[in-house]
This record gives sequence, C-alpha cells and structure tokens, in this order.
Amino acid sequence: MPDPLLQRADPDELPPQLKEAWQRSFELRGDATLFEVFGQHPELFAWYADRFYGELFGGGKVSRQVKELLRLRLSTLHGCRFCNQGNRRDALEAGLEAAKVEAIEHPEAEVFDERDRAVLELADRLSLLGGQQAIDARLHGVLRRHFSDADILELGMVGGILAGMARFLFAFDLVEREDDCPLHPEEEAFNEETLK
Repeated sequence: MPDPLLQRADPDELPPQLKEAWQRSFELRGDATLFEVFGQHPELFAWYADRFYGELFGGGKVSRQVKELLRLRLSTLHGCRFCNQGNRRDALEAGLEAAKVEAIEHPEAEVFDERDRAVLELADRLSLLGGQQAIDARLHGVLRRHFSDADILELGMVGGILAGMARFLFAFDLVEREDDCPLHPEEEAFNEETLK
C-alpha cells in the first residue's frame, strides 16, 4: 500500500468531486490514497479531472478508444497497479475490444492492426522506460496513415502528461505498483540505469 509523506485529508471531509473519486477508487481497488492526498489541494485535482481528463482525454480530436489504448499501454509498461485496475475497466467501457485489453503487453498480437501498433509504439517512446525516445520518420509515417499531425500532437501530449503523472505518482508514493513494476521503490526509483 502507498505510504506517502504528504498529509492525507479525512475522506469524510473531502469536497464532493474528490469524495466521489475516493469512493469509486476504494470500491475498485481497496485504496484511495491518491484522493486523500489531493484533499490538500482540491483545486489541483479539479484541474486534472476536469481540464485534462474531461476536456482533452474525454474530448479532443482523437477517439477515446485510441487514447484508452495509449493510456493502458503506458500504465502497463510503468507497472502502476492502481492505474491498470482503472484503465482496464475504462478501456472496456469506452468500447475497446476485450481482446486488445488482454493483449496490451504483446503489441505484436494479431488482434492489433497497423494503427493500433503505431499507437502502442508511440506509447513505448513516451514511456519512462523508452529507449529510443524520438519519433522518427518511419513511426511518423505510419501514424500519418491513420492520423493527422494535429491528432498525433494530441496523442503525444496526452501520452506525455500520463507518463509525467506516472513519475509524479511514484515519486510521491501515491499509488500501488505491480509486483514486477520496473520502477519499484525497493530498487532505486528512476535509477539512471533503468531509464537507459
């Protein structure tokens, strides 16, 4: 379980939006540490929930299913148990095929088409573990067969924010990690060797 140094707010005293998020998280995961800590700054949580998730992730130019594929690949790569539990459910609710959700760790699986594989590769490049970070001409060319440059920019920004959030969540010990998380606290978190 997470054990953050930041103070937690009493769940009974959270503002309505945070209290609702706390309840959903606790029902799904048995943990809602993240929302208790955000109780220290409800306006910051509201920005993240409303502006990032409400407007960009839930809206924008790119379909929600594509963004769910990107998000689930990132959380799986990062080994965020908290994220994976919610992201798998959300991906299915958004209409992403169950076979794709199940195969997320195997981008070469037949269930993924060229567009899906390009999105998964983009996630790999944006992840905290990505070896070759730059989007090269080959990957851009494959992405352009399925998305406009505006779409690619949106996917890149969404993925970049999600990867940054993973770093934040782990650095502040706000979420539970998978046992095989490559960024596990028992090892030196964000060790330079791990990130190479």
